Amino acid sequence: MQQLNHVIRQHLASEVVLINQIAEHLINAGGKRLRPALLLLVANALGAHGESSHKLAAIIEFIHTATLLHDDVVDESDLRRGRKTANALFGNAASVLVGDFLYSRAFQMMVEVDDARVMQILSNATNVIAEGEVLQLLNMHDSEVDETRYMQVICYKTAKLFEASAQLGAILAQAPAPLEAAIIEFGQRIGTAFQLMDDWLDYAGYVGSMGKNAGCDLSEGKPTLPLIYLIEHGTAEQKALARAAIEEGGTDHAAPILAAMQTSGALDYALACAEREANAAAKALHSLPSSIYKDSLLELCAYSTARRA
Repeated sequence: MQQLNHVIRQHLASEVVLINQIAEHLINAGGKRLRPALLLLVANALGAHGESSHKLAAIIEFIHTATLLHDDVVDESDLRRGRKTANALFGNAASVLVGDFLYSRAFQMMVEVDDARVMQILSNATNVIAEGEVLQLLNMHDSEVDETRYMQVICYKTAKLFEASAQLGAILAQAPAPLEAAIIEFGQRIGTAFQLMDDWLDYAGYVGSMGKNAGCDLSEGKPTLPLIYLIEHGTAEQKALARAAIEEGGTDHAAPILAAMQTSGALDYALACAEREANAAAKALHSLPSSIYKDSLLELCAYSTARRA
């Protein structure tokens, strides 16, 4: 991970001062670096080592960070990982444009890798993520969104980059097709588990432990799984409350919404769905040879649903 940070700093350098300022803010903000870690762990678990893995991991992190910069502008967020967001500090215009810089820098680095399959996977993932962002925008304030539509957004917006990260690790190791397919499923499942937990934490978490504004989804009128479950399985009063929360946004009814989620089993259901995905991700790793890297990937599966931040 230290080598990864070195590559990130090396390729973030720009003659434009504002880009360097925002880049330094992003690096210092920390974060779990989950997606690049996934790539490195899979590659090492399959015996692939070398500089290419660190460059690809940095590309993954640039793409992810670009989406975060754009997300915070769209969501009008002012807090992430316990720190002020870039748009809160530097303005929306700067955040969007530096996000564009990160995307284009990522593609410059892809060309340097000079591998058609790598280009195909990453360009496809970037496009699917953008589609997921638009789908989520269309779903905002729509109380008719069901679990299928919600899961499609997760698959596109979040799980796709996890999937690409894992698959690139397999490609670096020249894994046979059946093993690569298992790794792809692992990435998709673990990415889904992380997003389900994020959406669960938005209601069950707190600002101090999450490092972001708890209740953001409710405030934005975003139909996530706990609210969708409440609409489909709650009492008539709870359904009406959930529909109003999605359609109107805001946090005026946060307390009764949270109480309804607890009594209806909505939070339990969302957590169970995340655990199902995490268990499926662990199962997909069965064919990997034993190693400390495989152990770490299995620990990541357990962490995905045990975390509270």
